[in-house]
Amino acid sequence: MLKSLNDFLRLESAGGILLVLAAVAAMLLANSPAAGIYAWLFDMPVEIRVGPLQIAKPLLMWVNDGLMAIFFFLVGLELKRELIEGELSKSGSILLPAVGAIGGMALPAVIYAYINWGDEVALAGWAIPAATDIAFALGILTLLGSRVPTSLKVFLVSLAIFDDIGAIIIIALFYTDGLSTTALTIAAVSIAFLFMLNRRNVTALVPYVFVGIVLWIAVLKSGVHATLAGVVLAIFIPMRHPERPNHSPLRALEHDLHPVVAFVILPIFAFANAGIDLHGVTLEYVLHPVPLGVMAGLFVGKQVGVFVFCWAAVRLGFASLPRGSGWLGLYGIALLCGVGFTMSLFIGSLAFENAGQVMFDERIGIMLGSLISGLAGYLLLRHACSLANSECR
Repeated sequence: MLKSLNDFLRLESAGGILLVLAAVAAMLLANSPAAGIYAWLFDMPVEIRVGPLQIAKPLLMWVNDGLMAIFFFLVGLELKRELIEGELSKSGSILLPAVGAIGGMALPAVIYAYINWGDEVALAGWAIPAATDIAFALGILTLLGSRVPTSLKVFLVSLAIFDDIGAIIIIALFYTDGLSTTALTIAAVSIAFLFMLNRRNVTALVPYVFVGIVLWIAVLKSGVHATLAGVVLAIFIPMRHPERPNHSPLRALEHDLHPVVAFVILPIFAFANAGIDLHGVTLEYVLHPVPLGVMAGLFVGKQVGVFVFCWAAVRLGFASLPRGSGWLGLYGIALLCGVGFTMSLFIGSLAFENAGQVMFDERIGIMLGSLISGLAGYLLLRHACSLANSECR
């Protein structure tokens, strides 16, 4: 189990570094003479047609609806494994990160809504600062090396998993529109097929992938966001092989997908979505209620929400601090939770997808809030880890 965790941490950390490079490359291109080529690339229409079935979207939406469905599929696999045999299967170790995740989602949303109250268009982005980017956060932790206790890393990973569950629920409940009964019926039939495959102990992945593609198309056409199809598909991937006790189809698939997602899919997503044109950006533009609400939600709401909820849970006797850690180390992790980059960008693209021409760019708030949170978290943890024989006390 420890080896699996270390492999996971290495992949996520390296992926976080690549995310930074992809985001920086996008920013440089969007503010260079090649800005027109960058915009043209992701506005380019891409169409697939089979008889009357047509899927026509700009390349950017293929990245956000298609590639990100694979990311959510991996998230679903990780959630299922953690719930069955991982950290989330141990009732005693999940309470603190679960409570922290609730605070870390609720308070940023409240802060954002307070700042943008009265603007119906802006309020659609209330969930943007509620997300945590595990790859970036772990990438920052990696800079501190082995001085950070493993228990704090496990706490951060567990909190991020609960955060992902919250994001999935938010997307399903609040970012759907124009529901199609026909498409939902096809999706329901696809889910029934997946259930049958699972109950019959089918371990070959090809049938699941085929039905999963049908499910993705149906969900895409239904009005529910297509990425949720990836989570649903993951639920039905078998955890164990009936004839090979030492082989897990789910773990094998997760192992194969993780590098692809970390080193290909998420960097492409970052490159496609982080290209902010800074020409003409003034302080007034940065302090618009939308980017300001996102920035305040990520930097203030996340750290306060995570830390205060965890503090209350420990003081009331419902949970205990991660082993080998103290309040200062926990507060440093709470700061790192304000790095929202990937999921915040994704939710932002959903929130304002149909908003038309707007006088703000929520991505500025995401970038600044994540940058400040990451820098503050790193500096505090570095200080905390220099105390008490290099333990985060």
